[in-house]
Order: sequence, then C-alpha cells, then structure tokens
Amino acid sequence: MARINLLPWREQLREERKQRFLVTLAGVLAVAAGAVFLGDQYLNGAIEQQNARNEFVRKEIAVLDARIKEISELKTRRQQLLERMKIIQDLQGNRPIIGRVFDQLVRTLPDGVYFSALKMTGKSIAVVGAAESNNRVSNLMRNLDSSEWLESPNLTEVKAVTAGAVDQANVFQLTVQQTQPQLDAEEAKK
Repeated sequence: MARINLLPWREQLREERKQRFLVTLAGVLAVAAGAVFLGDQYLNGAIEQQNARNEFVRKEIAVLDARIKEISELKTRRQQLLERMKIIQDLQGNRPIIGRVFDQLVRTLPDGVYFSALKMTGKSIAVVGAAESNNRVSNLMRNLDSSEWLESPNLTEVKAVTAGAVDQANVFQLTVQQTQPQLDAEEAKK
C-alpha cells in the first residue's frame, strides 16, 4: 500500500483557514474601525450643527431681549407722555375755574372784610383776613356756604386785634372747599 501523508495537506488547509480568518478578522476590524470613525464623525458633525443652532438661538434671544427692553422703555415714555398730556388737559380745562373761584371770593366778600392771604392746596382754599366785627365774619361764612363754587367753610381762628385807640379788627383764618357746579349736576344724573 502506498503511504500517503495527508498531514501536510491538512496543515496547509489549516494555515489557509487561519490566514482567511486573520484576513476576515482584519477586514472586520477595519470595517468596525471605519464604522466607529464614521459614527464619530457623524456625531461630531451633529453636535457642531446643534451648537451652531444653539449659538444662533442665543444671538436671536439677545436681539429680542434688547427689543423687549426698548419696547418697555417706549411704553414707559408713552405712559409719561400720556400723564403729561392729562395734566396739561386738566390745566387747560381748569383754567377758567380759578377765575370763577376768585370771582366768587370777591362776590361773597361783605363790606368791612378783606383778605390778606389766600392759599389753594388741591381743592382746599385757606383764607387769612380781617373784619371789622364778628358779624362780618359770620356774613362771610354764610355767603361762602351759599356760593355754587365754594362749600364747607370752616372757621379755624378769630382774634381781636387793636391797632390804636379807635381801630379794632378781628383777624380770622378759615378754609373753604372749591367745587364745580356743572360737574356736581352731571354726577347726580349718572
């Protein structure tokens, strides 16, 4: 019988398989490394793109914050202008009223009484004056109370002052409230 040695053929087959395995392993490692590299590149690109978007959003937010601040400043300025306009309109509307108040003060002033000082704070008028007698002060108070433009006279103080042997005056202080008869009538209708 012939002796055939199959061991070298098996050994050679084993070497070929081992080489194919190593080549396949190297190929798989290369493909895996490529896949990891490509995955890393894709993720880095996605992260950079998202960072760029975030930066764009931050810049736009800063622009919008500046616009919001400008809008709030404009609202504040608008409110101040509206308040000024209202004050000016009130002053324009109340301009003839002070003339009426002075007219009423003169019309209610009886003979023998004069005013030495007037001070108006809001709707309250403080009057300092002198009268020949207490009856004249009482007449003044009644006249002020019956006026359409003045109400609620309140006598604060009366002092008798002698300025010589014959002259005697009663110095008085009173407060009275200013009203507007048209507005009172209109408010009563409402």
